[in-house]
Amino acid sequence: MEHLIDEIKEGSIAEEIGIETGDMLLEVNGKVINDILEYIYEISGEYVEITIKKGDNSVVIYEIEKEYDEKIGLEFTNPILDKPNACKNKCVFCFIDQLPKGMRKSLYFKDDDSRLSFLHGNYITLTNLSEEDIERIINLKISPINLSVHTTNDELRLKMIKNPKAIDLMPVTRRFIENDIEINGQIVLCPGFNDGKELDKTIMDLYNLGEKFNNLAIVPVGLSDHREGLTKLTSVTSDDANKVIDQIEGYQKIFMKERNRKFVYLSDEFYITANREYPDYEDYDGFPQIENGIGLTVKFNYEIKKALENEISSNFEGKISIVTGISAYDNMLKIKNIIEKKFKNIEIDIIKITNNFFGGKIIVAGLITGRDIIEQVNISTLGDKIILPDVMFKDRDESMKEDENIFLDDTKLTDVENKFKKKISVVKVDGYEFIKEIIK
Repeated sequence: MEHLIDEIKEGSIAEEIGIETGDMLLEVNGKVINDILEYIYEISGEYVEITIKKGDNSVVIYEIEKEYDEKIGLEFTNPILDKPNACKNKCVFCFIDQLPKGMRKSLYFKDDDSRLSFLHGNYITLTNLSEEDIERIINLKISPINLSVHTTNDELRLKMIKNPKAIDLMPVTRRFIENDIEINGQIVLCPGFNDGKELDKTIMDLYNLGEKFNNLAIVPVGLSDHREGLTKLTSVTSDDANKVIDQIEGYQKIFMKERNRKFVYLSDEFYITANREYPDYEDYDGFPQIENGIGLTVKFNYEIKKALENEISSNFEGKISIVTGISAYDNMLKIKNIIEKKFKNIEIDIIKITNNFFGGKIIVAGLITGRDIIEQVNISTLGDKIILPDVMFKDRDESMKEDENIFLDDTKLTDVENKFKKKISVVKVDGYEFIKEIIK
């Protein structure tokens, strides 16, 4: 089995010893590598032998002495060195089932792959793991695993996930924990299904598994306008959100006393929907579930504040247009006022985009499409500089170029730039990077 090397990290061991882009990985420590987990495991030691086929078809064995767990610096064309495992579930809340027709093929693929969970933070349900997969995770010490829980009630989980193996959740989870595999959990909260007393049960069942179950994120179900033939679900209302916040804050007080951390956290949408203030920066215990939108706004605001405390001046004078979604709009208005107060020669216009493509119930910036931006932005009022958050471009596939930014509806960033006749800056959701872009 040969694996094409796509990139050599600058300053890495691989670059130093002469491995090149385009070379093929054949073996590590004399073993054929079947996937990325085996590769990571084999290169973790202090002495590693790597067999490489060069561009001229010659085979070279490189002997490497390094620090334990030090990376070698190889990146592969196929990041998992194997085909991803497809999801066999039919979850009632699955957002992929709610996508409109005509989008690029890769967006309709559902993965439930433990390797992607380890590498990229994807969440898995455990329903698509074989006994061999479970043993392999344990033997290779693959940790942490990001686990889609939703409920610990077997009957309810079967109803929500629609896979007979849904009832294996707790036995397999206990097995991982007994073998020192750490777990991060996630619940997609669906009103009328896994809220209320069911949520109480789930939280306590997971908390009682012990400290190896690191934390639990709760996010509200996302409902598009394309749910024909799917299970009837309702969005989280303001009343729902307020009840859940009160419920979780009660648990957080208990857990804080017992473990000095809050264990269970709510995504930002709950506080937006409930029209309540976010928790404090310190309440997120280091933001272990930031990728789930848990404390993203609080962290961003904190970084903005810290960046502006420095003695900085702006090299830019004029108007800046910032495009965002409904959920972030009010917070961005507050940030606009803070920045304009700091820099008198900067004017900021926050442009709120309604998600017509997926439906008005979808309010996060990460699901905004280029088509909606083009249709809703008044070109005549655009500023000298335009900023978009990078989360609008996070879904990619292998057919895309590395530097190509494409929205979910296949609109390219360049299409929007051509329509606006202006260059657009794509900025990471990081307060420090945001301020740098504002003032440069």
